[in-house]
Amino acid sequence: MLGLMMDRREAKEFEYLLKKEMEELLFDLQDDRLDKIVKSAIEERYQVLFNLFARLAEPAECARFCRRKKSQ
Repeated sequence: MLGLMMDRREAKEFEYLLKKEMEELLFDLQDDRLDKIVKSAIEERYQVLFNLFARLAEPAECARFCRRKKSQ
């Protein structure tokens, strides 16, 4: 396990960067031209970033970025 110390300003900047990256990944996931393998890799990356984001952000902000599992 790794630890990270940051002040409030740095945490807000980190939260902002995570939000922007997750928005970009969500946009990419909507692209029908992408292969399933690529979308799977994007989804994995999104989950990692969302888990980091959930540690910093308010629950209301987290709800905005929650993804539903697609039933198959």
